[in-house]
Amino acid sequence: MSAPVLPPQPRHWQKKALGAIAFIAITITTCIPNWGGIEIDFAQIAQNWRNGADRLALMFSPDWSVLTRTKEPMLETIAMSIIGAAISAAIALPLSLWAARPTNPSTWARTLVRGIVNVVRAVPDLVYATILVAMVGVGALPGIITLILFDIGIVVKLVSEAIDSADDSYMEAGRAAGGTQPQINRVTALPQTMPTFISQVIYSLELNVRISAVLGLVGAGGIGLLIDEVRGFYRYDALAAIVLELLVVIIALEVVSVSLRKRLR
Repeated sequence: MSAPVLPPQPRHWQKKALGAIAFIAITITTCIPNWGGIEIDFAQIAQNWRNGADRLALMFSPDWSVLTRTKEPMLETIAMSIIGAAISAAIALPLSLWAARPTNPSTWARTLVRGIVNVVRAVPDLVYATILVAMVGVGALPGIITLILFDIGIVVKLVSEAIDSADDSYMEAGRAAGGTQPQINRVTALPQTMPTFISQVIYSLELNVRISAVLGLVGAGGIGLLIDEVRGFYRYDALAAIVLELLVVIIALEVVSVSLRKRLR
């Protein structure tokens, strides 16, 4: 008895070719200003490429002596990240319950909370930092407020969507027993939501360290102030050392956060 012969796999080279042509056409269109694209001056890039090459060469030879100046700014960055995550967690927990349908049956109240959170999340963090620096001055305070607003937008959105997509049949027992919505949320929804909530708060803490380094470029405290200083003096060798130190801190924080997430499972 002969072995069964499998039919040949269908070929979709036509679709792949059309997709590649469409991708190339869109890419070319975005480079033509007269067609609504952006202007890319390839001649200028070719003329000034050596400037970028020289700076990259400096970054491959870090100046480690600058690390003696990074202790306090780095500790300030970490402190900003932790404070921002802690305060935002206290605010985001009730907001997450108010923004989800199973834990807030009131349509108008839920819509109001979601609308406010969407507005908070829509504004870029650098815009917050720039405005707050102008309002309260240079330092860690505008950076902390910016991180709080940024974290609230992320945590509330992710946690409320997790509550919406989860099975909420366990809350029916509380309603059948005559419990009020706050009682049902506290006894049933909150224990179910807490692992997801803590995981998202830890994730926001990771983001805070990265973001706070950028916020310092506009005067919002932390290691970013030192980064802006050495960049202004074209000390790219010192900048490379600071970036590597920041990378080590982020990796260490990520290792700790992964360990904490495993404990939550």
